[in-house]
Amino acid sequence: MNAPSRPEPVETRVEPKVMVGIGFKVASVCVFVAMSSLLKAADAIPLGQLVFFRSFFAIFPIVAYLAFTHQVKGVFRTNAGFSHVWRGLIGVTSMSFSFYALTKLPLPEAIALNYAGPLFVVVFSAILLHETVRVYRWSAVMVGLIGVLVILWPRMSVFSSGELGMDETLGAGAALAGAGCGAIAMLLVRRLVQTERTPTIVIYFSITSTVMALFSIPLGWVMPTPAQAAMLVGAGFAGGIAQIFLTQCYRYAEMSTIAPFEYTSMLLGLAIGYLIFGEVPTLQMIVGSTIVIGAGIFIIYREHRLVVAERNRRAQAAGRMS
Repeated sequence: MNAPSRPEPVETRVEPKVMVGIGFKVASVCVFVAMSSLLKAADAIPLGQLVFFRSFFAIFPIVAYLAFTHQVKGVFRTNAGFSHVWRGLIGVTSMSFSFYALTKLPLPEAIALNYAGPLFVVVFSAILLHETVRVYRWSAVMVGLIGVLVILWPRMSVFSSGELGMDETLGAGAALAGAGCGAIAMLLVRRLVQTERTPTIVIYFSITSTVMALFSIPLGWVMPTPAQAAMLVGAGFAGGIAQIFLTQCYRYAEMSTIAPFEYTSMLLGLAIGYLIFGEVPTLQMIVGSTIVIGAGIFIIYREHRLVVAERNRRAQAAGRMS
């Protein structure tokens, strides 16, 4: 395998247009929630089959976008084939846990537990990458995990009054596991972007997750009804479109500006859960979600401050050398 090289300057950086970036981010959130809703509505479909439809049909809008933006050429050229496989394996595991949680939990609760992802990113960054994490972010992580516990507590059947079954408990655990695996996948992507183009990372993940999902066929796939098939295909296209919007939003504004808008998915989840699935949010879920969201926003704020401080330090060092 060739030695890693600098990525090709394929994507031209657009002049910052914050509102455009925020618009793309909110659009991606809306489409991702629509994807989750379609997968949840396609009842009684095996988990591996859900992953397959989500991954395979996402390829079509992604390839169409790459062709429209003239990024298809060299999209499969990579210096990190093995890293793409690992990212795919961890990403599929995260997707599988998250989809299982969707089938067992109310939609807003599954979304809320996924917000634990940024907390895990901080923890794994310190443990796996040996990054320096100071007391402010550790404090935010601890507060956020308390919020997660508030959400989880009613689902911990060993402590419940017996009204909740094992399915809900397993669903809550799967949502948390999905958030943890998603955080590891994010760390792998951080390394990949140092040598790989964004289109390459996206297309390899879609293909890898599609192939891996096929290994679940012996576990039992079913013939979907026309309505289920339409929802599954729609979920796949929605996943691809949402990924495109997410990629675009970071071309117009900084991550620290856009990231807090991820939490608008909670409002959408509450509305869709109530109007379509008849799910009434509990007080514990609302309180816990508020705590987790607050901790997440604080972590984003601290990350932004650290980036600004590092930029200023480098600018001052460059000024002294000139």
